[in-house]
Amino acid sequence: MIYHTIGRRKRSIARIYMNVLEGKGSIVVNSKNLEKYFPKYLCYKIFYPIKLLKLKKSNFNIYIKVCGGGLNGQVEAIRLAISRALCKIDIKNRIKLKNEGLLTRDPREVERKKFGQKKARKKYQFSKR
Repeated sequence: MIYHTIGRRKRSIARIYMNVLEGKGSIVVNSKNLEKYFPKYLCYKIFYPIKLLKLKKSNFNIYIKVCGGGLNGQVEAIRLAISRALCKIDIKNRIKLKNEGLLTRDPREVERKKFGQKKARKKYQFSKR
């Protein structure tokens, strides 16, 4: 059975396809191996929902398409999508994931720059004389 979910964070959008029945533990991100796409210090964020539920990584084949944003935003979008897929697999997983805040989409985005200003809120220096 293949579960398809979407996760978003900042400008990143992640679509995952999680295969449960024929799982061998392979994770492919944009046609690359996970370790080649993301640095090691970010990979633990992806596996956090799976470790929290005490499941084995080898039970799942995960194919991920991710675009937009930076590496951290992409990782957090993938984490949200995996959490949603685990809820589709078993509804009992929802309680643990919700208590950890893994099912909440973080709505914060970068505020746009306004004209006549240096940045979104920073103004040009004002000189009275």
